[in-house]
Amino acid sequence: MSEINSKISLIADSILLEKELDEIQKLIFSRQHESAHPILVSGLSDGARMVFYAALIRKIREKYKAPAIIIVDDEKDALKLSNALSELALKPLAYPLRDFIFHNITSSHEYEHERLRALSAFIDEECDCDVVIATPDAAMQYTMPVEVLKNNTLTLRLSDEMSLEALTAHLEAGGYSRCELVDGVGQYSVRGGIVDIYPPYAENPVRIEYFGDEIDQMGYFDIMTQRKIENIRSVPIPPARELLYGKDKRELIREAATKQLKKASDERVRVELAGELEAIDAGLELYFADKYISLIYENHTTLADYAEYAAKRCGQVYPLVFVQDTSGCMDRMKAYDFHINSEIESLLEHDEIAARYAEYSRGSDYCDLFFDRVGALFCDAFMTGHSGQRLSGMFSFRTKQTVSYADNMELLCEDLTSYAEAKFRSVVLCENEITAKNIVAALNEKGIQAIRQPDENPYGILTLPEGVALVISGFNLTGFELTATRFALLSMYQNPNSYSRTILSHSRKAKKSRSSQEKILSYNDLSVGDFVVHVNHGIGQYLGIEQLTVVGTTRDYIKIKYAGSDVLYLPTDQLDMVSKYIGAHTDNGAVKLSKMGGGDWIKAKTKAKLAAKSMAKELIRLYAERQRREGFAFHSDDEFQREFEAAFEYEETEGQLNSINEIKADMERPVPMDRLLCGDVGFGKTEVALRAAFKAVMSGKQVALLVPTTILALQHYQTLLTRMRGFPVSCDMLSRFRTPKQQAETLRRLRRGDIDIIVGTHRLVSNDVVFKDLGLVIVDEEQRFGVAQKEKLKQIAGNVDVLTLTATPIPRTLNMAMSGIRDMSVLDEAPGDRFPVQTFVMEYDELIINEAIKKELRRGGQVFFLHNTVDDIDAVALRLSRAIPEARIATAHGKMDKEQLSDIWRGMVVGDIDILVSTTIIESGVDVPNANTLIIDHAERLGLSQLHQIRGRVGRSSRRAFAYFTYPPNLSLSEIATKRLSAMREYTEFGSGFKIALRDLEIRGAGNLLGAEQHGQLDSIGYDLYVKILNEAVLEEKGEAPKPRFESKVDLALDAYLPEKYIRSESQRMDIYKKIAHIETREDLDDLADELCDRFGEIPRQADTLMYVSLARSLCSAARIPKLEQKGQVISLIPEQFDPVRWAKAASESNVQLTFQMAGRQCVNYKIKSPRPLCDICDVLEQYLGDVQKNQQK
Repeated sequence: MSEINSKISLIADSILLEKELDEIQKLIFSRQHESAHPILVSGLSDGARMVFYAALIRKIREKYKAPAIIIVDDEKDALKLSNALSELALKPLAYPLRDFIFHNITSSHEYEHERLRALSAFIDEECDCDVVIATPDAAMQYTMPVEVLKNNTLTLRLSDEMSLEALTAHLEAGGYSRCELVDGVGQYSVRGGIVDIYPPYAENPVRIEYFGDEIDQMGYFDIMTQRKIENIRSVPIPPARELLYGKDKRELIREAATKQLKKASDERVRVELAGELEAIDAGLELYFADKYISLIYENHTTLADYAEYAAKRCGQVYPLVFVQDTSGCMDRMKAYDFHINSEIESLLEHDEIAARYAEYSRGSDYCDLFFDRVGALFCDAFMTGHSGQRLSGMFSFRTKQTVSYADNMELLCEDLTSYAEAKFRSVVLCENEITAKNIVAALNEKGIQAIRQPDENPYGILTLPEGVALVISGFNLTGFELTATRFALLSMYQNPNSYSRTILSHSRKAKKSRSSQEKILSYNDLSVGDFVVHVNHGIGQYLGIEQLTVVGTTRDYIKIKYAGSDVLYLPTDQLDMVSKYIGAHTDNGAVKLSKMGGGDWIKAKTKAKLAAKSMAKELIRLYAERQRREGFAFHSDDEFQREFEAAFEYEETEGQLNSINEIKADMERPVPMDRLLCGDVGFGKTEVALRAAFKAVMSGKQVALLVPTTILALQHYQTLLTRMRGFPVSCDMLSRFRTPKQQAETLRRLRRGDIDIIVGTHRLVSNDVVFKDLGLVIVDEEQRFGVAQKEKLKQIAGNVDVLTLTATPIPRTLNMAMSGIRDMSVLDEAPGDRFPVQTFVMEYDELIINEAIKKELRRGGQVFFLHNTVDDIDAVALRLSRAIPEARIATAHGKMDKEQLSDIWRGMVVGDIDILVSTTIIESGVDVPNANTLIIDHAERLGLSQLHQIRGRVGRSSRRAFAYFTYPPNLSLSEIATKRLSAMREYTEFGSGFKIALRDLEIRGAGNLLGAEQHGQLDSIGYDLYVKILNEAVLEEKGEAPKPRFESKVDLALDAYLPEKYIRSESQRMDIYKKIAHIETREDLDDLADELCDRFGEIPRQADTLMYVSLARSLCSAARIPKLEQKGQVISLIPEQFDPVRWAKAASESNVQLTFQMAGRQCVNYKIKSPRPLCDICDVLEQYLGDVQKNQQK
């Protein structure tokens, strides 16, 4: 048993000492031969309950392999439980609630894929899932019958014979959608004899390579790099949709809808049913299929049925089912009964469906019967609420939850001393080996016997000595005490068992390091008609790839249109000179094109270079000046700081931890800090800032937190009071929410030094505000302050540390260009406890929208309703108030004064407003965690970045959120609007594809950072070229400017292009052309060749030649060879300085035959004999360059 397993075993086995567990286990095994009744288990603390689940599941699964089920009353508890069971080496899966869609609206499928993943675990004999976690309403919902899932799950094995046509037909029938590039679950793509599939259960998509009709190779590949990472011999392919409807089912739905259309009198219902029939006749995806689930699947099946099926398959009479907080689960089930029955009544009342098909879930009575039938284990805090119920047994454990010690060694020593005196076995959990060593040393120093787990013969629960503390690392669980068996588990973690959504999602894996080839911006988003920038010719319009044959040589060219009738045909191996234009467009999306050969482009570039140089010079001057100023060196972290950070209830993201460390390092230097903290809405900037503020206070300094609005001041103040509770920190607020008398008293206390942290608006920069000892200024959203306020801020900041926060993301390329002259920390990772926002795209339907709002209000939530026209916003609010009279509704728009808006935001924060009807001003509003439904009217009019930013207003808590992007009925959407809305539906979280979609938002961030003048330069020449120029200007000012690239011309009569048959997708060809243009070394070429083989199959001769053309150009540039040309069967290298001895040596070492022309034009000649002549040329060039570099080093 490995060390990590010995740790898990030790803790998991601790519960085995309890005689109750042994009796429960015997009872479970005995009742496999007789009728079962529930078992009541009480008295388990949080941590002990997790260990109880793990120990019992492991014991039962030693004999029966079926997954267990744990029913919980809340999705947040499911997250916490998943994390804890993973720590205990179990493999849990989540089975989330399905939000049935009864109307023809598109939605994201992430929760559906999670459900399919869990269902597949019950039918797959090789699945290693130990337990499925669900809420009772999810477990009782109807789903795909067991036999349907089995019959539609295809297992592929190496050497199997199955035609490509048969495989794609199976995928289409299983609900997979075909695309060019697989980047999400439920997709597949075909490239020649290669098929990529992303099944719902898999952490990574799978690549299948054919040889004829035989499966030749299979393996998982990385979604970011599109490269294979692991070979496999077999793979199951389950369906990608929960509802499968072939031709026969479509016909049944058609008949049902036709009958209802004849009966329905309500015009809205008739239109909707007619729309359903149109979708069926057109062969489209039936977004409303949930409504007909009882028709599609006559055999009503639930998760409970899957559990019973799996148990019987494994020889087990009853499945192992736990119910955590029985009364809470039954209350949730009854509430769900009420809501689903209300929806059914509405469907029947309006004749939207026949009564015999209006069944979607088992009720609470059936749920109760299921628990009784399978003999569920009721895990409750107390032995109450089960009077009159027949039970197999009642067991009460004596456990206590222990505190989180974090870095409180004093308290840990006290408790360990008490446990030692009581002859307890004690285990201390900590984060890593270094911490474990330090804790053992510290405890031994205090006279407490502490040891670490030995590598050989590790301690088990029975061999662990009494009165000794065993310290183990790399294991996170909430601590507990087993009183009867005298065992204590103590956690040093700041956040024991902090939950994250890793179990519930496929795409939140650690980011892998990427090669230089993979760091290039993807060109998959470059479409015909997009605007591009050529370094020498300026802004043009991309018209596609054209293949031309010139003097017998065939190449692909990028066709770019310029002003007038000018057209540029750019060889694809020069694609590194082109970038996609990102900058200002006119209202109709157009950009002014440059004229080829005209002076305007040269002027624009020259102006941009001068502006960038001026900016770089000023930034470097300011940076140097700041480095010379004397500041205050804050103290290193103390016990209070560690306790404060330990009190944070969530697990920090990697970005937060890095940013905190960077800020602390700045603060501890005797130079004033000036750092920018960038992070999207909800990425945890506030917590980072609060830790800096606390550090300043612990060093005896005051902190000013400056915000742009009074409501933000109030919200930050409330956050401060909550986070600082229990610590010796005095906080106050200065804003119009305080009376003049209160403000005067606050100013007096501030002068005396009685206030440690003051939060306020621009009121803080007034002349009457005086600090006793200001040490840190934190500015939230600096760009929202006026010029005069910024100037005043600079004056009060003086020599103190400054931390500026911004919610607009800053492009990484700009961050890199400004490194060393502007200190920036970036948060680019969302917290792990967030559920993805369930996103719907639909025509505006008043009934559906009103029901969505009522659903949110029923669960005690709030709603954002975005209507971006001020003229009729009050009419929209009035319409909603008539439809939902019980709701408290307010409106907000940019024409209101600041005080009105502040009052409205305050009403949202404190819960006085149920529905806020507003314009896009909510894009930069305050945090309202209780608002979890968003309706956007006329979503087709908004840009992608706006849609993303506004959707970020919901889903700010651990509750599931919903976004409805609507457009007017019968509106014909433009291609751009369709793509935009589809992207928002599909990218429900931050992933690789969405990063590209966020480019325009990042450019807004770039403009904010650089200022108005530089933003104008950015628009005139495009973002990518501007950043390149800025980077060069910064390096030049710092005396680090790289030498300009030596240009080499390559003129060869060789076919060099990517055949269309090899890569059919034009956007993917563009992407590969861009990578080829960036080849600089043999390693780059080999890396790209591996990628091409992996993704597209064997590399054709023309593509191989193209890669070597690019490598040869790069090597010629490094060797200062102006020209590489071909005449007939001879390729000539024409060097700037001719050294025949060195060339002869290079030819000899690379085993390539060369001849030298000494008279006239001196050159090195190679006669073509090999089928890959450029491979030989590159070998010689590499040897030549290596010899030159060796000589330079000498």
